[in-house]
Amino acid sequence: MISILRGTVASTGLDHVDVVVGGIGFRVHVTPACAQAMARDREITVHTSMIVREDSMTLYGFESRDERDVFATLMTVSGIGPKIALAALAVLRPDDLRRAVRNQDLAVLQRIPGVGKKSAQRMALEIGDKLGSPAALPGAGPTHSAPPAEDAVAAEVRAALVGLGWSETQASAAIEKLAGSGLGASDMLRAALVTLGGSRG
Repeated sequence: MISILRGTVASTGLDHVDVVVGGIGFRVHVTPACAQAMARDREITVHTSMIVREDSMTLYGFESRDERDVFATLMTVSGIGPKIALAALAVLRPDDLRRAVRNQDLAVLQRIPGVGKKSAQRMALEIGDKLGSPAALPGAGPTHSAPPAEDAVAAEVRAALVGLGWSETQASAAIEKLAGSGLGASDMLRAALVTLGGSRG
């Protein structure tokens, strides 16, 4: 099990980062906000969870051990896999998830891509108090440099939304609502995910 990687960022995408450790490159799937905060050639430490399937070994990365633990807990819920668990952390912070589960706030849980009412009910029921109590976590979100041209950002976000399972039409409609906002890729994706919620197809 690979639980922590410390190395140099070779490249980043909207939802992944390639980290070179001891001459070996590891592709780590992360949230858009995490990817945007990791600059090329920067030395980083990322907390990871390795998911082993019959035909693949995939690393998911997080800025804190708390996020990694929340990710692992989310995957104990019936029907919740790593893709949805990571999407949950792209939309909600760990303490937001704790409050939603504690308060049985299904509307908040349904903001997570792929989570409908029944899935939200299962999350609230099956997670229970496994996430612990909400607490103010130190540190604010990363500051970002000026975003790239808006049309390039929109294209990148549209591709990410389609990759997550929405149609081109749905993705374009969500992005159109954010036109002129000046948001970077990760912030626009987060806002689009909240707009789309759990409804697909």
